[in-house]
Amino acid sequence: MNPLAGQLNQSIQAGNQHVFDMLSPLGREIYFPKEGILSQSAEAGTLAKKYNATIGIATENGGPMHLNVIQEKLSAYRPQDLYPYAPPAGKPELRAVWRSKMLNENPTLADRSFGNPIVTNALTHGLSIVADLFVNEGDAVIYPDKNWENYELTFGIRRHGRLVNYPLFTADMKFNSDGLREALLNQKDSGKAIVLLNFPNNPTGYTPGAEEGEAIVSAIRDAAEAGINVVVVTDDAYFGLFFENSLTESLFGRLAGLHPRVLAIKVDGATKEEYVWGFRVGFITYASDSQEVLTALEQKTLGIIRATISSGPHPSQTFVLDALKSEDFRPQQEEKFEVMKGRANKVKALLDSGQYEGAWEYYPFNSGYFMCLKLKDANAEQLRTHLLNQYGVGTIALGETDLRIAFSCIAEDNLEDLFNLIYQGVQDLRSS
Repeated sequence: MNPLAGQLNQSIQAGNQHVFDMLSPLGREIYFPKEGILSQSAEAGTLAKKYNATIGIATENGGPMHLNVIQEKLSAYRPQDLYPYAPPAGKPELRAVWRSKMLNENPTLADRSFGNPIVTNALTHGLSIVADLFVNEGDAVIYPDKNWENYELTFGIRRHGRLVNYPLFTADMKFNSDGLREALLNQKDSGKAIVLLNFPNNPTGYTPGAEEGEAIVSAIRDAAEAGINVVVVTDDAYFGLFFENSLTESLFGRLAGLHPRVLAIKVDGATKEEYVWGFRVGFITYASDSQEVLTALEQKTLGIIRATISSGPHPSQTFVLDALKSEDFRPQQEEKFEVMKGRANKVKALLDSGQYEGAWEYYPFNSGYFMCLKLKDANAEQLRTHLLNQYGVGTIALGETDLRIAFSCIAEDNLEDLFNLIYQGVQDLRSS
C-alpha cells in the first residue's frame, strides 16, 4: 500500500474507526498524489516567476492558447476561466458558493460538521465515487423498489454490491420506513450497509413529509445502534422542486452527526435544479464530527477523480458559478419553479377529475419531474409501445403495471391531451 494511502487510513481510524471499516479495498488503497505532476505544477505556479514549463497546456500572450472560432462565442468569459484544467476538486469559489447555498436552503446544517463540496461530473459521477470508496463485493446496497435504474449499474454491476429492495410505499401510500428498517437490520451479520435515499424520488416524484422523514432517520439510527455501519447517501438530484406537503430540506442535515456508525454523504448538483443537464456539474459532500475524517475522505475522493476523469470540465463550472452569483438567479429560478409546479398541479387535477376512472390509479407525487401511473388491467410495456406507435406518445414502462410520465417536459396546456391519449391507449388494448 502506498504510504500516502496508509496515512489517510490512519487519520480516518483516529477520527472514526467505523468509517474506516466502511471503506472498500479500493477505498483503503486510493490516495491523491502529493508529489506528482499536479503538486509540482502547483508549486511552480507559485514560485516559477521566469518560466513555468510544468503545466500540460499551451499558452500564448500570457494566457491559455485558444481558437477564436470558440472564444468569439464565449466572449463574455475570460479565457483563463474556460480553457485551463480546473482543479480536481473543482473551482474553489464554486465550492464555497455551493456550500453557502446548501446552508441557506438547509437550515438544519447550521450546527452540523460537514466538509466542503467537491465538484463531480454531475450526480452519476458522485454516486460512482461513493460506490468505489465504500462498496465491496457482496455489501448490501439498500434502496426502494421504485428507483432509478442506474443504481443497478453503478452499485451492482460495477462494484458487485448485493442489491436489496423494499417497497417504497406502505398500504396507505406513505414512505415505508419499516421496510427500510427491516432491510437494514437484516444486515446485522455482515455489519455494514449502504443506503440510497432519493427525494424527490425518480420515478414517482414523491418526497416524504416531516413525520416520515423522522421515521427514516429513526430506522437508520436503530441500525447503527444494532452495530451496523451505515453509509447513507442522499441523492438530491431534484432538490428544491418541492410543490406540496413534503420535506423541503435534504435529510443530509438530519443524518449528519446522527451516530458514529453513520456516514452521511450528500450527492447533488446544478443538473436538474438549475436546468443545465448538459453542463454536468455535481457535488459530493461528506459529514463527520471529525475534521481528520473529512480531510482524509476528501483526499481519497480526489484520488478517485484523478484516476478516472482527472478533473471536471472548467467552462461549465464557470457558467454555473457566474449564474449562482447573479442577482437574477433566484428570481429566474423561482419563475421556472412556478412553471413546474403548475404542471404538477394540472396533472393532479386531471387525475382527480374522474374522467379516467377504471384505467389506473396513481402513486403519490408532490415534487420533482415525474409521476407514475399504476395501470389496472393493461400491461405497461404493451401500452408504452402502443402509445408510441399509434399516437406518437413517449412514456416509460416500469415493470408490469407502472408507467412513468415526465410532466417536466410537457407544456401545461398539452397535459390534458397527453393523458387523454394515454387513456385512449388503455381503451384500445382493452378492446383488442
